[in-house]
Amino acid sequence: MNVLVFDIETIPDLDGGRRIYDLQGLDDKDCANALLNIRRQETGNEFLRLHLHRVVAISVVLRSAQGVKVWSLGEHDSTEKELIERFYDGIDRFTPQLVSWNGGGFDLPVLHYRALLHGISAPRYWETGEEDQSFRWNNYLSRYHQRHLDLMDMLAMYNNRAYAPLDQIATLLGFPGKMGMSGGKVFDEYQAGNLAGIRDYCETDVLNTWLVYLRFQLMRGHLDAVRYDEEVQLLRDYLAAEKRTHFDEFLAAWKPA
Repeated sequence: MNVLVFDIETIPDLDGGRRIYDLQGLDDKDCANALLNIRRQETGNEFLRLHLHRVVAISVVLRSAQGVKVWSLGEHDSTEKELIERFYDGIDRFTPQLVSWNGGGFDLPVLHYRALLHGISAPRYWETGEEDQSFRWNNYLSRYHQRHLDLMDMLAMYNNRAYAPLDQIATLLGFPGKMGMSGGKVFDEYQAGNLAGIRDYCETDVLNTWLVYLRFQLMRGHLDAVRYDEEVQLLRDYLAAEKRTHFDEFLAAWKPA
């Protein structure tokens, strides 16, 4: 089965916020500040409700019979709708094993709301057994099924008190962890026109997730030590051959624990 590791980056949905909170007439900066202030009053923090996140990047690692590949979906000028359509089209065509870190708690619900907004069809993703009986017992939607494997959720035994940040787990295992940016800086970088940097940052996040997934597969016996080392070397060789700056930096920061 093809394995697709994914991660998204988001910014505040200013148009949606204007409609919901009647903020028409505010420029982008003031609208963003208003949304953050509203959320701060509600919860004491500025993390917006998931339906008010706008997707600006979706990055993936694909492991298939042809090898391993890392990229960000769409082009720099792709709309949010186009990015999300590409994500779901890949699922409809190939039915991959999905892997994420906190995908069940953040990435997938955000994608649900944004697909709803844009009228995007994704029948294979939403299949639960009506058309394909195999999805009754293993689909993308159930928290306890593994067609989508949320590593953070599973490793914590579905106990939010045991959740850990990807950055810390990756660093603990000798992988690079966060590089050059964080989720909290994405909006500032987007406003500065640095979408390329956001896409590169998102790609390093999926690389960390893929490496943690490989270690998880070793731990649960789905890979033996030889296969694990082969998968790690395959990724190293791919990143080196791509000759992209953020991949070179990732390799340089990758120090075995």
